[in-house]
Amino acid sequence: MRLTTKGRYAVTAVLDLALHQDEGPVSLAAISERQDISLSYLEQLFAKLRRNSIVSSTRGPGGGYKLTNNVDEVSVSDIILAVDESCKVVDCGDSDGCNHSDYHCLTHDLWQELSHEIRTFLDGITLSEIMTQEAVHDVKVRQDEVVGI
Repeated sequence: MRLTTKGRYAVTAVLDLALHQDEGPVSLAAISERQDISLSYLEQLFAKLRRNSIVSSTRGPGGGYKLTNNVDEVSVSDIILAVDESCKVVDCGDSDGCNHSDYHCLTHDLWQELSHEIRTFLDGITLSEIMTQEAVHDVKVRQDEVVGI
């Protein structure tokens, strides 16, 4: 899977949002501080997440973001795809040729199958499942203590 920084940061930021939204809308500044992700980068990611209905925003004092759906309805792949990431292992096209040619490469079917397996795996993991992991809870508590929540 071509999971770049964009996809990883998006999943991390949305998970942070999910862990803190019970207290009201979550500001990008708070996510930025807890996760050490640039605020301007988060603004770009959340614009895409909002356009793809993963999150919604509230303006004004006390404003911020919240998930559009319940945590058990948002999969990891939903988030990754919302920020324009693909679930492809390599650049082999689905119907196009590979390596900018008119033909498939020798291993085209192998990489396509792996991409499909990864997508299926990430489709099956929801935010609620991640949130119930003890290690995730421990990290949240530590991060909240560091930033003084």
